[in-house]
Amino acid sequence: MGTALREVRRLAEQTPPSRERFIDLLRAVSIVAVVLGHWLATVVGYDEHGELTGRSALPDLPWAQPLTWLVQVMPVFFLVGGYANSVSLAAERRRGGKAAEWLIKRSGRLIPPTTALVLVLGGGALAARLFDADPARVRTVVWLASIPLWFLVVYLIVVALTPPMYALHRRYGLAVPSVLVGLVAVGDVARLLGHGFWGNGNFLFGWLAIHQMGFAWRDGSLPARPRVAVPLLLAGTGTLLLLTLVGPYPISMIDVPGERLHNMSPPSLALLAVATVQLGVALLLRDRAERWLRHTRRWMAVVAVNSVIMTIFLWHISAAILLAAALDVAGVLPTPEAGSAAWLAWRIPLLVMFSAVLTLLVAIFGPIEMRGARRRRRLSLSLRTPADLARLASCQVFRLWLAMAGFAGVAFALLSNSLWPSTAPTVSGMPAVALITYLVCAAVLRLLRSTPPATETGSRPTPHATPPSRLV
Repeated sequence: MGTALREVRRLAEQTPPSRERFIDLLRAVSIVAVVLGHWLATVVGYDEHGELTGRSALPDLPWAQPLTWLVQVMPVFFLVGGYANSVSLAAERRRGGKAAEWLIKRSGRLIPPTTALVLVLGGGALAARLFDADPARVRTVVWLASIPLWFLVVYLIVVALTPPMYALHRRYGLAVPSVLVGLVAVGDVARLLGHGFWGNGNFLFGWLAIHQMGFAWRDGSLPARPRVAVPLLLAGTGTLLLLTLVGPYPISMIDVPGERLHNMSPPSLALLAVATVQLGVALLLRDRAERWLRHTRRWMAVVAVNSVIMTIFLWHISAAILLAAALDVAGVLPTPEAGSAAWLAWRIPLLVMFSAVLTLLVAIFGPIEMRGARRRRRLSLSLRTPADLARLASCQVFRLWLAMAGFAGVAFALLSNSLWPSTAPTVSGMPAVALITYLVCAAVLRLLRSTPPATETGSRPTPHATPPSRLV
């Protein structure tokens, strides 16, 4: 613990003056809000067979659905991602790096903590099978614990598309997100007409549109000034009210079973309106927040959360499952009816207990993410593999194709796991093809991170130091 605190203090003290600290705060707030939202809106109980079950409380709490306008903060994460990715990509190019090297480095922050979760879930499922656990039950637990991975699928694809999308932004500016919003509208019309398949493109178009706005914020196209922020805030609010109260869109910004149209999966025009409101608020708060974050302890808290932000997100469902199982074994699991006074009263005690379990998980697995963020190129593949393979892995063009294939394979594997039926038995709790594909592609990306690229003369470049407190 002392070592971690010293590392956080070091990162905080070495933060360059030009750092946009508000971006890091927004990232931390968005992920913490997602975690708290999942914990608060979860109903844990027993089915007709006496088995533990979990579901969303929103269908039982219609009065809470307008509150999702405030707590649906995933657009903030993609907005921040656009800002952060443009910063790191521009920095990589200033150092003479290529898109392939930027992509490979980004995998070092995203893939290792994800691999830890995948391996623990797979190993736990195999161990449970050895003790004759119900295969369908094991699959359900693994599926629930891996719910956060669906979001990572989209984010990995958006990250992989950052170089060409940033090039489009530099040439066409705000016209790019405008086109993407138009594509989202077309997808919404298709869904409303009963052709849901054609609306699936919104999973990409919607999040890309928000990601592009992060580019615009970074390059000054959307300055943090009231003359820009207030119109965004008013336009977004007006559009949101029109779409939900007059138009066909549901009020809830979090998916509610039974709704004809979901705003979140995939993103709808209503969710983009929420994103516009959030962007306006962020621009209004930016200058004040930057001054507030100049306080050392406040900034250290933000740095601490961001250093393990992926770990927090990936393991928060697992923390809830572990606590519910422990309370069930102890015979003290509270199961009041959703929305009742007893259910509401239990929210705070459960949040405290969930947080305690998650803190333990972060202490165990957080160092994996922290090492991935600060790891330098220390290993040469030629020391471990044949020379021909080492030269091949150093080739710039081959590295780009391998990196893209690695990202695509990881995204495919995670998506396959999410789409696989939650009660369909599998040996490791995950589809075999998905698990194997994930491990192979994660290994490929790890190999690329361990192998410096060859320069035009065939020599290896000197690694550049990684800036402290790297953006995710």
